[in-house]
Amino acid sequence: MKFLDDRLNKITMYQLVFQSLVIFAVWAIIAGFLGWLAYSGLSLLYSLILILLVCYAANRLFAWIFKVDFNIESNLITALILFLILAPITTGFDAVWYVIIGTAAMASKYLLVYRRKHIFNPAAIALFITGLFGAGLSIWWVATPVLFPVILVFGVFILRKVQRFQMFFAFLVFSVASILVSSHLHGFSPSLKQIFFSWPIIFFGTVMLTEPLTTPASNKLRIAYGAIVGILFGLQFSFASPELALIVGNIFSFLVSPKGRLKLTLKEKNKLSSDTYEFVFRPDKKLQFKPGQYLEWTLGDVKLDSRGNRRYFTIASSPTEPDIKLGVKFEEHGSNFKRKLLELHPNDHVWAGELRGDFVLPEDMSKKLVFLAGGIGITPFRSMVKYLSDKGEKRDIVLLYSAKEFAYKDVFDKAEIKTMYATERVTEQTVIKEIPDYKDRIFYLSGPRGMVEAFEKILKGLGIPKSSINIDFFPGFA
Repeated sequence: MKFLDDRLNKITMYQLVFQSLVIFAVWAIIAGFLGWLAYSGLSLLYSLILILLVCYAANRLFAWIFKVDFNIESNLITALILFLILAPITTGFDAVWYVIIGTAAMASKYLLVYRRKHIFNPAAIALFITGLFGAGLSIWWVATPVLFPVILVFGVFILRKVQRFQMFFAFLVFSVASILVSSHLHGFSPSLKQIFFSWPIIFFGTVMLTEPLTTPASNKLRIAYGAIVGILFGLQFSFASPELALIVGNIFSFLVSPKGRLKLTLKEKNKLSSDTYEFVFRPDKKLQFKPGQYLEWTLGDVKLDSRGNRRYFTIASSPTEPDIKLGVKFEEHGSNFKRKLLELHPNDHVWAGELRGDFVLPEDMSKKLVFLAGGIGITPFRSMVKYLSDKGEKRDIVLLYSAKEFAYKDVFDKAEIKTMYATERVTEQTVIKEIPDYKDRIFYLSGPRGMVEAFEKILKGLGIPKSSINIDFFPGFA
């Protein structure tokens, strides 16, 4: 798994989804030319070109009208999803519907919004609305044995990247159960082979269900989300459709998730260490969050590379502070996103939203904690410790921090917690020596993925149960 994770960590989730969809589309067109699909390669190629052009032009137009940053990543992903769902073009009338559906999908990102956050999956809402007017092109032809192996492999990659296996399996279990019950009531019983090869269950569950912008913020709510969508997904013999199932799920997610996006204006930029900077932003409105949570950050005018123009970063500031602080490590050959971030000047702005994260302090203040941090993984702990200090809360906390330089040292010096800082990695002996009562504590791990996995292995070797290990994870990376 390390080899796979190393490769996945070099790109963002959005780029992984985009590249996966490109592979699906290319393989489908090749299969069409080889006669392995019910559609010709030429009709598939025409359809792909048209939907890409329509979505690109429509997104450009709406971005200009609403005076917001243009995001090419988003429209390409939506266009490719629509291509894999819509019946290929065979008549001029089909081409007209392609234009309408593509435009509707892009329009939903600007019109069906709340506080600058879109509510619905663009492809799903466009297919549902145009279906009400008789479009009839939503056939989900992506569900075919020819594409299944490729979709399964890259679907697992996506789930591994975003760590949404629990949500996916909740969807899978409830959708299969719903399909079996619903079909039985209508007088027939499909086999599991038919369900997986003839229904878009894997494509839907890995590519569309996992979209971060329209899924709930916490793991428990995401599992409920998967179950709700799964039940409705299986009722296609009765009244539902895949797109309607996802729309209902999106509504549930909207109701239980933080609302809106922030416009953040840069106040200052501080150098924390030789390769780490702190960015201090002034938000356009107060953000209600828990220490340890993260946001999705978006920069405009970024020359796209394999990592895109969106990134997830933990909030370094405390809810008690008026500004939003962001701690970022920069490497010599970093992404275009980080180069653009480093070039920001005071009064420049960025957008942030999608507040997420279960990596928060336990409500029970009597619980004894250990913070294990590596490198810039200190940021969620800076937020937590600053919050506790400002609130005057006393908690039994030990910080073990491994990094070349101690970022945010001033905050931890003022806090009443035991701190052990080292330039070398924390070892099993370190834990035993510094924390004699380690078996009675809850551990929080944050840092580079490889380091976090090493920490987790150490703790499991010491007999720490999985329920006492919390890992800071968010689907952004580098």
